[in-house]
Amino acid sequence: QVQLVESGGGLVQAGGSLRLSCVASGSIFSRNDMGWYRQAPGKQRELVASISRGGYTNYGDSVKGRFTISRDNAKNTVYLQMNSLKPEDTAVYYCALRQRIGAGYDYWGQGTQVTVSS
Repeated sequence: QVQLVESGGGLVQAGGSLRLSCVASGSIFSRNDMGWYRQAPGKQRELVASISRGGYTNYGDSVKGRFTISRDNAKNTVYLQMNSLKPEDTAVYYCALRQRIGAGYDYWGQGTQVTVSS
């Protein structure tokens, strides 16, 4: 059974930083693609960043240059470093795992709240 557990969310002032972590269990982590999504109240879930099993990264336009995704396969963990946070970054952030290349994400974490005050 694959499980994803996020941590690191919280309340931060605009311009500040947070680092989210997601620990995966129940799968061979290095063989999976990982992603971070977010969903704000009243809005659709959107891709924040992804990192492939080969280390290729991709970012949503709104976070390019501010957020960095990385992975530590030895720790079964994916990170999201968020800098220069803005109030519009406020959302629940979800970690996701994809096992098959080209398919959708198969597993999701429970989410962690990020709130950026102005």
